[in-house]
Amino acid sequence: MIRLIFENVYRALILIVLQIFILNNIELGGYINPYLYILVILLLPLATPAWLTQIISFLIGFIIDSIVSTPGMHTTACVFIGFLRPFVLKYIAPRDGYNPDTEVSIKDLGFSWFMRYVILLTFAHHAFLFFVEAFNLVNFEHTIVRVLLSGIFSVSLIILYQYLKFEKTKKR
Repeated sequence: MIRLIFENVYRALILIVLQIFILNNIELGGYINPYLYILVILLLPLATPAWLTQIISFLIGFIIDSIVSTPGMHTTACVFIGFLRPFVLKYIAPRDGYNPDTEVSIKDLGFSWFMRYVILLTFAHHAFLFFVEAFNLVNFEHTIVRVLLSGIFSVSLIILYQYLKFEKTKKR
């Protein structure tokens, strides 16, 4: 249990630093902004209670907002996907349910399950974040394109992260 807590805290620190110092500096044509830090929320253990998911989501979003000076945008988007996570997990649950020891990963739950999970929550996060950022529907098409392109890029980075992590654990 303690190992799991330390592993998640370590992953959160690495992803936050990576997001702030590298990924926040990527803006391709004003349309692609990758957000890998949401993996902190997505990879929480399946048995994490909804209230704890909300608190962790709030803290992660608040840390990002505090550092990049975006007043509440990342916090609300993170809390939104933290709220949606239990519903998405229930919606895409395997027929036999989840094994309590199962880790949220491609390796343990399969590529198809993981893709549905990541796509649903990543696009929900990006849509919420970009529409809060735009704060109007005047440039609706522009915002939708940003959601789609950033979502595709973020999902690609998440899958790459999963395969790099899987290869690392496979070699041990």
